[in-house]
Amino acid sequence: MTSLSRDDVREVDRCAIEELGIPGMILMENAGRNAADAAALFLDGDPDGKRVAIVAGPGNNGGDGFVVARHLGNRGAAVETFLVGPEEKLSGDAMTNYDALIALGQTIHLTADDGAIESLGNVLSGFDLVVDAVGGTGISGALRGDAVTVVKQINAAGKPVLAIDIPTGLDCDSGQAEGLAVRAALTVTFVARKKGFDAPDAATFTGHVTVADIGINRQQVLAAANRTGG
Repeated sequence: MTSLSRDDVREVDRCAIEELGIPGMILMENAGRNAADAAALFLDGDPDGKRVAIVAGPGNNGGDGFVVARHLGNRGAAVETFLVGPEEKLSGDAMTNYDALIALGQTIHLTADDGAIESLGNVLSGFDLVVDAVGGTGISGALRGDAVTVVKQINAAGKPVLAIDIPTGLDCDSGQAEGLAVRAALTVTFVARKKGFDAPDAATFTGHVTVADIGINRQQVLAAANRTGG
């Protein structure tokens, strides 16, 4: 298994948590920390003093983004997080990492509450790097509602974008976008490339793709996922 479908991703997560006994919080921490490392390299190896915007949804992809925010902030970056979904939808590991940002005093903007989504692009244009942590591999079909506006605003900002796992709006399996999708300069994907990344036009959205470790035995968990037909 050299690339992962949407179902494969779910099975890899299940195998890591249920068969290898690695808590989801550890997987999220490792994913976010390694994405932060990639972001630091993208910022010429030194994020100190650089302005980084984390645009995050309320799911696990957003949780990865919160970890990125924490680690880049610890390295001296001026990080601001823009939560683009309702705060009450946060749960589990994502909520724990969100609460950690609050405890650290990092700046968090609740754009869904204050109506700032429509003007988000203007705000993001003042940053050195935008991190897309809105939606992950589970998205299929065209984006709807505020997600459409968020992606449009990210692309309109005119700043380099680092996508977490997959650009929001790009289909994991087909590598196609049924409507809008984030256009990233760099995609930090986890465990293995995603099946859709091999599509002819996918690079338009992913930019350069780098595969990051999440603290599991890659061959072991891929073999387990393949064995169970994920």
